[in-house]
Amino acid sequence: MTHTTNRPMQTRPGLHPAPSHDEETFDLAPEFVQDIRAALDDPDRATEVREQVLGLHYADAADLIERLDEGHRTALLALLKGQFNPEILPELDDAIRDLVLDAFGYADFAALVAELDSDDAVYLIDHLDATERAAVLDRLPDADRAVIEQGLSYTEYSAGRLMQRELVAVPSYWTVADAIDWLHGAAAGLPEEFTELFVVDPRHRPLGLVRLSSLLRAPRQGRLDSLMDTGPEPVSVDMDQEEIALLFRRRDLLSAPVTDRAGRLVGRITIDDVVDVIDEEAEDDMLRLAGLSETGTYADAFATARTRILWLTVNLGTAMLVSSVIGLFEATLEKLVALAVLMPMVSSLGGNAGTQTLTAAVRGLATRDLSAANAWGQVGKELMVGLMNGVVLALLAGGAAWLWYADLPLAGVVSAAMLMNMIVAALVGMGVPLALEKVGVDPAVASSVFVTMMTDMLGFLAVLGLATLFLL
Repeated sequence: MTHTTNRPMQTRPGLHPAPSHDEETFDLAPEFVQDIRAALDDPDRATEVREQVLGLHYADAADLIERLDEGHRTALLALLKGQFNPEILPELDDAIRDLVLDAFGYADFAALVAELDSDDAVYLIDHLDATERAAVLDRLPDADRAVIEQGLSYTEYSAGRLMQRELVAVPSYWTVADAIDWLHGAAAGLPEEFTELFVVDPRHRPLGLVRLSSLLRAPRQGRLDSLMDTGPEPVSVDMDQEEIALLFRRRDLLSAPVTDRAGRLVGRITIDDVVDVIDEEAEDDMLRLAGLSETGTYADAFATARTRILWLTVNLGTAMLVSSVIGLFEATLEKLVALAVLMPMVSSLGGNAGTQTLTAAVRGLATRDLSAANAWGQVGKELMVGLMNGVVLALLAGGAAWLWYADLPLAGVVSAAMLMNMIVAALVGMGVPLALEKVGVDPAVASSVFVTMMTDMLGFLAVLGLATLFLL
């Protein structure tokens, strides 16, 4: 499998120039997208549109395809059929990629997949449903199919799924001259892009790597084993992609060898794939904190609603629990109606403070900056933060209550409740994700629901309980 080369930039007189980026953003200019839409409506301008789109970087072309409405998208795909850049496919949203498959058919789609690097090919096939996957695999050359099926056999989100099979491996006893001469002779079979040679022993186990920059600077008689960098540790095919991202971040790696269970070199992971992993993991954590799962911008309303209803139902249950706490103090509310106005202020600020602490805790767990070794120190720090912020907000909230109702005892109750809730927010914001991590549950999945419930419930309990004790 090889990448197709990027096509040269072209500009036609009927359209805005394709280089549509400005100094602040890398998005396509809206004027360019609008011009493409207008040109697609004119059959006489089909050649202009085709050449203009073929001149775009594949990521920009994918962006353009996603921005078009269904009719213009179908027209553009028809124009590009036979000249479609395969590298566009991994950049597309899953729903839009399915439309490409429908427009091109299984045979043409398989031909595009066969031109991609193995990691991109595995990614695409993995995102097809069972029927589509089988149909595309049946139309691939045997060698490409074997590579993809092997990639799919590895655990999801593992190095085996992420790695590229295309690499350059050389024996340790070779000289620089041997390596350069072999590279010249094998040029047609080399990966399109590579920056290192992996040095292996006779059993094909990685010993280290030689950067091309080091190779070209070294004397021709020098041995590769004297030039190689043994620093990048091999990554097992079973290593989780989050661990890989952490390894690359901490060691500042550009690439790393991947070994099978017998320790043999089977692939490589490069920094561009790790950047995608970091982006995906960050997006996934952000969605999970909000109780969402990924459906994509282009998913229909029913699919999106279905993914959101579960946690909304859980939220309904926690809201009923919070309401039951308020119900215990109906008599207090009947006598002190002002509490109904002031309670949301206390619970809202507690919820926001808890979310701040929760976000910091989840990030710390994800980056391994927060662990059992330093958990108590971080809990103490967050308690101190909660205390300091609580004092400031208690004075402000109490002052507001006194100005509104000219009732000093009421202001004191609000101040005390605010301080208590801020301390509680720090405790639960740090404690909930740590507890979930301890029992093996992803803290990003359920933490926000429980933190919100506890800060609301304890905030109302503090206000109403203190009011019952001191104001009635």
